Amino acid sequence: MRTTVAIPGAGPAGVAAAVHVSDRNIEPLILEQGSQVAIAVREWGHVPMFSNRRFNFDAIAARRLERAGWQRPDPNTHPTGADLINGYRDPLGGSLAALLRLGQRVAAVSRDGIGKVRDAGRGAAPFVIDTVGPNGPETFRADAVMDATGTWDQRNPGGAGRPVPGEEGHPMVSHGMPDIRGDDRARLIGRRVGVLGGGHSAIGNLIALAALPGTRPIRLCRAQSAARALGGGAADQLSARGALGVEMAQLVAAGKVALQAGFRLAAIEGTGPVCAGATDGQCAEMDALIFSTGFRPDLSILGELCLSLDPALECSPALAPLIDPNLHSCGTVRPHGAAELSHAEPGFHTAGMKSCGRAPTFLLATGHEQVRSTMAASGCCCGQALDRVVACCIADEAAKDCGRAGCDCAASQPEQKAAACC
Repeated sequence: MRTTVAIPGAGPAGVAAAVHVSDRNIEPLILEQGSQVAIAVREWGHVPMFSNRRFNFDAIAARRLERAGWQRPDPNTHPTGADLINGYRDPLGGSLAALLRLGQRVAAVSRDGIGKVRDAGRGAAPFVIDTVGPNGPETFRADAVMDATGTWDQRNPGGAGRPVPGEEGHPMVSHGMPDIRGDDRARLIGRRVGVLGGGHSAIGNLIALAALPGTRPIRLCRAQSAARALGGGAADQLSARGALGVEMAQLVAAGKVALQAGFRLAAIEGTGPVCAGATDGQCAEMDALIFSTGFRPDLSILGELCLSLDPALECSPALAPLIDPNLHSCGTVRPHGAAELSHAEPGFHTAGMKSCGRAPTFLLATGHEQVRSTMAASGCCCGQALDRVVACCIADEAAKDCGRAGCDCAASQPEQKAAACC
């Protein structure tokens, strides 16, 4: 069992990881660059989630909060990001307040005294985490690292993997999901607004824009058809996501959202109006442009670690076929954990959005299972028990619930362990 686990990032996956670590009587080292937990979620706090609350709670974290008197919200409701923070993330962060090291931006993760090309003794050397914080540069050490720094600060540019001329620093270009019905309403109402992107963030922006009086949304879609991003409609595994696709199709059919498919951005010119030029010579004139083009991981801080990466998605090779956005949506990614998240670097894992590299196929429930599986693999043979008072692991708890003595974790053969569990 690892004795010290460093967790860069106090977003949803990082906080869940910290709870799992501390629940094993190990003090986590939580390093967060922001001034509070879930900084990225706060930036999209106005956005409704299309997964309901039952998929947004980590089981161990919820049990921790319930012991302190927390009331679990209705699991069938769909929260906004702000609801998730107020009703779950902030209370959870408060329970970990003494363990949080805020304002600590991770600059590099390496091995103590061992460079990237050396393998002898690598697994036994502690990790060194260099940070920049309120007191300047600091160095921390840990036996294991679970990188949950996310991808929010690494937004994809508008071109084919790179910024196009005129993009960077443009005053009329914004990214992600602006608060179109709130703080950003005044600058967008009654204007022509282009949205570049083929995913559900783009759809959410376009639906919000269409609701503003006099606003003329324009969807700029790289693909020749926008059908894939519309989801499964009424048959979608996530009903709220399916509803977004249905509403989007209706808005296009009614002419309330203009569609320019096959639009590959080449340059941005002017500021009033903005001319978005495509590689084939198309030009879309608008007053503002929103890039909803996704995110990518920051791998620069891991340059001295031996990572195993899929060449396209920049995630672990074992995970890549499970999350490939050419084949999957977030609703078709099966649960996965330690085996798929492992890298060539001993004791190092990624979790949360960063684990998926450039793939957008991620749900909070996926991150919670990643954390549970990884911690289970590093400790007891069978995984974490929900009630540590009476059981050492999940299988032991299940066996005792069925009247057995337990799961017999000391059994040496897998079949013996399975036979001892309910």
